[in-house]
Amino acid sequence: MPTEQYHEPAQELSQETRTFVRMITSVIEEAEAISWYEQRISVEKDEEAKAIMQNAQEEEYKHFGMDLEFLLRKNPKWRKMMKKILFTEGSIVDKGEEAEG
Repeated sequence: MPTEQYHEPAQELSQETRTFVRMITSVIEEAEAISWYEQRISVEKDEEAKAIMQNAQEEEYKHFGMDLEFLLRKNPKWRKMMKKILFTEGSIVDKGEEAEG
């Protein structure tokens, strides 16, 4: 099955890299699904339909979080940087600058 997710020949990539790419693709897809539901929810007039969409969107949040956690567990440098930014108080930009330093 052909895919455009690789920028290098897939057969030359390690299994670890291919798994990484799959999980990055999953994060992107989950983020897109969250966005789609957000748009649908914002215009939906039927409350029952809206509730169903909100429930589905919450599932996408969970999948996004699981995918991201998998990636962070596999990359200690990335995890270390994210710990300095995520779930902190104060300026997000300042935290990002501090994480780089």
